[in-house]
Amino acid sequence: MTSVHAPDAAALRRAFAGELVTPADPGYDTARAVWNGAVDHRPALLARCTGPEDVAAALDFARARGLEVSVRGGGHQTAGAAVCPDGLVLDLTRLDAVRVDPEARTVRCGGGTTLAALDAATQAYGLAVPSGTVSHTGVGGLTLGGGIGWLTEEYGLSCDNLLAAETVLADGRVLRAAADQHPELFWALRGGGGNFGVVTEFTFRLHPVGPEVQLGLFFWDLADGDAVLRRLRETVPELPPGTGVFTGIGLAAPPMALVPPEHRGRPGHTLLVAGFDGPEAHARALAPLAEGPPALVERRAPIPYRYLQRLLDDHAPYGILAHDRALPLPVLDDAVLELLGAQLPRRSSPLTFCPSFRLDGAYIAVPEEDTAFGGARRPCWVMNISALALEPRRLRADAAWAAALWTELLPYAANPGGYVNFLAQGEQDRVRASYGPKYARLAAAKARYDPGNVFHRNANILPEPGRGAGGAPSPPD
Repeated sequence: MTSVHAPDAAALRRAFAGELVTPADPGYDTARAVWNGAVDHRPALLARCTGPEDVAAALDFARARGLEVSVRGGGHQTAGAAVCPDGLVLDLTRLDAVRVDPEARTVRCGGGTTLAALDAATQAYGLAVPSGTVSHTGVGGLTLGGGIGWLTEEYGLSCDNLLAAETVLADGRVLRAAADQHPELFWALRGGGGNFGVVTEFTFRLHPVGPEVQLGLFFWDLADGDAVLRRLRETVPELPPGTGVFTGIGLAAPPMALVPPEHRGRPGHTLLVAGFDGPEAHARALAPLAEGPPALVERRAPIPYRYLQRLLDDHAPYGILAHDRALPLPVLDDAVLELLGAQLPRRSSPLTFCPSFRLDGAYIAVPEEDTAFGGARRPCWVMNISALALEPRRLRADAAWAAALWTELLPYAANPGGYVNFLAQGEQDRVRASYGPKYARLAAAKARYDPGNVFHRNANILPEPGRGAGGAPSPPD
């Protein structure tokens, strides 16, 4: 394992306002832990930054000593890219201040803010940023790769609602990227992942949401799967504006108060429908679901929006063992449903399932070239194959199961890439496929802002040929 000698660490401390954590420190194991408990990376140094100046100082330190660099926000990326073995981790978790301007309907938050902290601040004013579905996810990684969640159909992706980003480049420069400032960097940050710099502060557009929303919860037994999935294929795309849907294909009955104790943990399919336009509109939206196979559990209740955002936390707690695969499916045709029906009973872990989001509405209203998001702005299903387990042997079994199912589903996908927030490192062909025609423009932006590919622990975009490693950064646009 690479180590950072004490005199070197002392030199960084003199230029660094935050905390440095080394393998010799008592809090090292806690500091290097990420959401996925299957990841066990041991960095040489973790730099807990307090601002862009700390990020720049740590980058300078790493460059001078040839250390690999990774960036940690929420640490929620399944592959564990936030923590680099033997390298330097730029830990942003202390950059978690949230400042809401309710009159302008904007919010500024630090690069290490979690969804829980963001929601706590914005819901005080009945406002929200479209974000994800698990509250301990970091805002940063989610937004830079896109950001899919409950509000996507109503207000678009997280990156569609980004107004500005304070960004530290690999050479230490600090730029504010926005529509009228460094527009090419701003375009690339909205969907291009962490390839271009370290975002220390985000500014988002806010929307009126909550504080109370409506929830419809439906659970069907696994034995009813074929009829249920066919019904969901028909009804979910037809749900009206003002709803957000999470389709848990193979998701066992959740361990929540709305589910009777005798059904909690039972194998099956779960549908969660959030309503943002009041109880009457929500009741009308849910009516078509009653025409399909009868649900084993059906519950409707008003809940706080912040509770909606935490609804899936218990199924994906911090430290769970995880492996992800994902792909975009234009339609859930019969062959896809037959594959799912055949394969779901073969899982090893009862926690493994296929979380799926239907992308439509506000998502497809954004012009294709407005952002770098790696997915066509056409209606589709984002199908994630999520192997989750508490024991390593079950994870190994279900990781292989997920890979096999992904391969079987691939002929039905829009492309072999998928949502970049679910890509693993080293899947270069899939990164290119995810971005399609946008990849060339992203590679040019990479060459301009990070020609040495310092920020490569991600769904990596390679610098445009001829302007890569060793090249000098271009002047800002």
